[in-house]
Amino acid sequence: MRCLIATLLCLLAGVLHAQEADLLHQVLAELAAHPQVRADFTQSRENPALAQPQQSQGQLVFVSGHGMLWQVTQPYRETLALTGARTARIDEQGQLQVIRNGDRGVAQVSQMLQSMLTGQPEEALRQFTVEAHGSPSRWTLRFSPRQERMARVLSAIELSGDRYLQGIDVEMQGGERTVIRFSGTRDAGTLSPLEARALGMP
Repeated sequence: MRCLIATLLCLLAGVLHAQEADLLHQVLAELAAHPQVRADFTQSRENPALAQPQQSQGQLVFVSGHGMLWQVTQPYRETLALTGARTARIDEQGQLQVIRNGDRGVAQVSQMLQSMLTGQPEEALRQFTVEAHGSPSRWTLRFSPRQERMARVLSAIELSGDRYLQGIDVEMQGGERTVIRFSGTRDAGTLSPLEARALGMP
């Protein structure tokens, strides 16, 4: 009887893994179908050392193959260009200032997110294990770091959405948490000259 139960559990696990892989494939295909998007965002950073979360809001621009822009508008103004492994700050004159000693964790999260949005998760899956839950119309992907060094700092990253990415939840081992929610996601339309230059587009 124990052997039978063990066999059934193994078969069930295989079915569940296949369902997760199928859901992941469907989610990636849908995300990749929107190669150029613009969305408003709200961001909340929670830190056990702070009495209140740090709140900010702004706009995200993502262009497949080029990267993304985080344009914070409240409570301060700042634009970051995340292109591959490079992070640059754009000053008020529109000049890019490469952040050479930036947070490596931020760069890795950015690369993972860009690979997911382009439907090419190979690099992300080398660095993270993934659990997929839900359905193509309402899904959650939870990424846990494979590398011990990263796992000492980062607990998990959770993405959620429907046709578009709607939320990012980053959980750190020290109790810090960053929650980002997107709204008004739409086609990016014509990029401004500054946006195009920041993303290295002609």
